[in-house]
Amino acid sequence: MTEHLELTVNGRAESLDVDPGETLLEVLRERLSLYGARESCAQGVCGTCTVLEDGRSTASCVRLAVLVDGGSIETVEGLDAGGVRHALQDAFITRFAFQCGFCTPGMLMAAKELLTENPQPTRTEIREHLAGNICRCGAYPELVDAVEAAAELLASQGDAS
Repeated sequence: MTEHLELTVNGRAESLDVDPGETLLEVLRERLSLYGARESCAQGVCGTCTVLEDGRSTASCVRLAVLVDGGSIETVEGLDAGGVRHALQDAFITRFAFQCGFCTPGMLMAAKELLTENPQPTRTEIREHLAGNICRCGAYPELVDAVEAAAELLASQGDAS
């Protein structure tokens, strides 16, 4: 038995039938070929699978797809609008805010949520907001630097996201 699902992913309307037990991560990766969000812990605690659901961070590995019917999902692929990198992506590159890159998509999405809610966060607020995302390489100082740099760049451009 399947259930019909209608949602918007990265600004594009999607309509598909899903199994009731299918996770949002499975739908994104296996049905929509969006591979940025990754599975690591499969328990919703590491942040690797973070996407934005209606603008809020969501652990897509434990979120049932049927529960996002009618919602809007943004993945890391959605940050690259029209071939132009988001300020966060540029800052992560220039500040060396990743080593292996496995956690990077989830970190970017959590950081985007933060900067949308709080365009000028303090370093403490950045650390607190990213606390739900684990970087096994230990690039935390660079991650905080990158989010801070992106906030400054967005502010200079007059952009809050």
